[in-house]
Amino acid sequence: MDLLREFIQWAGLTRLELGFWSFPILLGLIFLRAPIGLAMFLMGLLGWIFAMNGNPTPILAKLKSETYTTFSNYSLTIIPMFLLMGQFATLSGMSSALFKAAEGFLGHRRGGVAMASVGACAGFGAICGSSLATAATMGRTALPELKRYGYSGGFSTATLAAGGTLGILIPPSVILVIYAIITEQNIAKLFLAAFIPGILAAIGYVITISIYVRLYPDAAGTRPAVPWAERWRALAETWPVLAIFGLVVGGIYAGWFTPTEGAAIGAAGTGLVALVGGNLTWRVLGEALIGTAKTTAMIFFIVLGASLYNNFLALSGAPQWLADYVLGQGFTPLLVLSVILLFYLVFGCVMDSLSMILLTVPIFFPVISGLDFGMSAEHVAIWFGILVLIVVEVGLITPPVGMNLFIINAMDRTTPMTETYKAVLFFVGSDIVRVILLVAFPAITLFLLPV
Repeated sequence: MDLLREFIQWAGLTRLELGFWSFPILLGLIFLRAPIGLAMFLMGLLGWIFAMNGNPTPILAKLKSETYTTFSNYSLTIIPMFLLMGQFATLSGMSSALFKAAEGFLGHRRGGVAMASVGACAGFGAICGSSLATAATMGRTALPELKRYGYSGGFSTATLAAGGTLGILIPPSVILVIYAIITEQNIAKLFLAAFIPGILAAIGYVITISIYVRLYPDAAGTRPAVPWAERWRALAETWPVLAIFGLVVGGIYAGWFTPTEGAAIGAAGTGLVALVGGNLTWRVLGEALIGTAKTTAMIFFIVLGASLYNNFLALSGAPQWLADYVLGQGFTPLLVLSVILLFYLVFGCVMDSLSMILLTVPIFFPVISGLDFGMSAEHVAIWFGILVLIVVEVGLITPPVGMNLFIINAMDRTTPMTETYKAVLFFVGSDIVRVILLVAFPAITLFLLPV
């Protein structure tokens, strides 16, 4: 410990300098493939020790209380409930029913099976809340059908990877819950604000498919039209999805129950559907609970690491210094917002969405909160949250480390990753157009919010 104190004195760094140096070091650890939760935990721990001139007592005392404070947050209980809801939805066959209904109405059109895949992803995202789970589940359902009707490998995998991103945008969304907790915003209002951007995302992807198949006619085959009676029958089989979504999201908006209670009701509802459908055996129930526990533990450890690291940043004063500096330079609010969103687009190519939110929102949110966008502080926070969610979502399908791309491509070993990269750029372009539209017209995001 004496050696550490000597090193700290030799370095001669102020707390503010420690705060700024910690960020590139943390990014270096992440790029070296260190687990994000562990990297933030270690940086927070070491940062506190350095800031206290080598005295570990304050951070050890804080770690004891910080762990309890973090995990006793009632709002965090919504996460395992939504994850369990997604697990049951995956096991209950809802994804197959959604795809068959969408395919019945769209499949005979040019690029129609790909459009049906996007529509099914949007529907499944409404009861799942996870991009990776939506991409993986719909990939198993839709990829064989796309191949069956002559869709090229790159176009098929790119479509499903992009469609999977709807899982974290269309409410309910685990990432939005995390953002709401960090920024102390209303979860129900964030869900409501995400609804129109989510619909716009699905429409944008459908338009992108329509353009792609006209530019590359050989990339998509055709399939015969389905009789209307069969279409309505397939649509009727999606009633569990509509019922659960309407009950959970509608109940939260109507004030019948809190978001956490809504998540519990949604998990119970999807579990009941899986049970009635004969898909919920004891083995499957065990797999669902274990899968939920593993994912929850991963998310919670990242949350703890982020909490410790953000406490160190607050001690260093770096976020507040950055906010004061930006405000003092007289930059226009839109310029600052554009630079931040560009940062998310770039780093989203090499980091996962949850890590980006937990790592950067505590730094950027004070900056955005201090700018005048001509809106209330609550509306700015909600608008910024939706924008961040969208640009982080783009990172899931942006080379070279788009997680959705790897998940879908792993299901189709015959398609080179380069072909998926080429096709997915069209969907990335659609996302960028949508971001520009929502930045230029905040009312699109805030339209459904109560005045």
